[in-house]
Amino acid sequence: MSNVDSPDKPPLALIAGPTASGKSDLAVRLAKVLESVGRRGVVINADSAQVYADLEVLSARPSVDEMQGVEHRLFGDWDGAQACSAADWAERARVEIELAHEDGAVPILVGGTGLYIRTLLDGIAPVPPVDPQVREAVRDMPLADAAMALQAEDPDRAARLGPADSARIRRALEVVRSSGQPLAHWQQQLSGGIGGAVILHPAILLPDRAWLYERCDRRFAAMLQRGAIAEVEALLARQLSPDLPVMRAIGVPEIADFLRGTAILEDALARGSQSTRNYVKRQITWLRHQPPTDWPRVESEHFNEGNIFASLLRD
Repeated sequence: MSNVDSPDKPPLALIAGPTASGKSDLAVRLAKVLESVGRRGVVINADSAQVYADLEVLSARPSVDEMQGVEHRLFGDWDGAQACSAADWAERARVEIELAHEDGAVPILVGGTGLYIRTLLDGIAPVPPVDPQVREAVRDMPLADAAMALQAEDPDRAARLGPADSARIRRALEVVRSSGQPLAHWQQQLSGGIGGAVILHPAILLPDRAWLYERCDRRFAAMLQRGAIAEVEALLARQLSPDLPVMRAIGVPEIADFLRGTAILEDALARGSQSTRNYVKRQITWLRHQPPTDWPRVESEHFNEGNIFASLLRD
C-alpha cells in the first residue's frame, strides 16, 4: 500500500477508521473545504456493509441530509442477494475514481474495511476459480474438521487464523484443495492495484477505544429505534441464503433471533452491541499494524480536516 509521490499523478484522499469514528463526517467536511477553494470532492464508500441497499440502518449509511449535497458513490449499490467481494468492489471503485479524476474532482475514499482498501491499492491475487464440488464438500464440513484439515494442508495459513474464523478457514481450504497451492502462493502475485498511479493522501482515525465503544453502544440502541428491526424483517422475508454477507452483517443475526422468538430484545441489543465492539477491536488492530507506518494516525476524537489534509489542500 505504498505510494510514490509525483506531480503527474492525480490525488486520492483516503479516510480509514473503525466503526463510529466519525470518518464519514470528516469526508464531508473535507469535501466542503475543497469546495471552498474551487475544487470538488466525491466521497466513495469503502465499507463492506454500506454497499448493500438492504442495510441502510444497520450499516449507518449516510442519509441525504448527512451527505450535505456532496456527491457520494457506491453507497447501497448492491442488492443483498448478490455478494460484493473485495474484487467486485475494487473494480467499481477504480471506475468511480477514474470518473472523478476525468471530471477534475478529488475522490475521497472512506471506510473501515481493510480488505477493500488493500485490494484497491495493492491489487488482487489471481486465485483460480474454486471447483464447485470442492466448495460444496468444504462447506459441508464441521468447522472443527475444516480447521484440522487446513492445519494439515496449509499450516502457515492455519496458524494465522482464529479457531472461530469460519469464512477464512473454509476459503483457505477451498483454495489449497482446488488449486493445489496455498492462498499465500497466489497472494504473492498481486495485480491491478492503483496505489502507484495516484498521489495518496491518507489519514487513519484511531480515537480512544473507550470513547468508540460508548458510541457503538449508543448507536446500536438507536438503530433498534430507527428501523433496524423492520430492516431485518424485510431481509428474512426474502429468504436469502444465510451464507450471504448481508445476512451475516452485524445486527442481522441478533435481530433475526429476536424476530424468530429465540431471544428477547434486550439480548439482541446486548449481543449486537458486543458484536460491534468486537468488530471495532479487529478494525483498530488492522489499522494500527497493516497500513504503511508513514500514513498519519489521528489518535483523537476531534479532527481538523485542514491540518490532516494540508498536503492535499496545498496541491
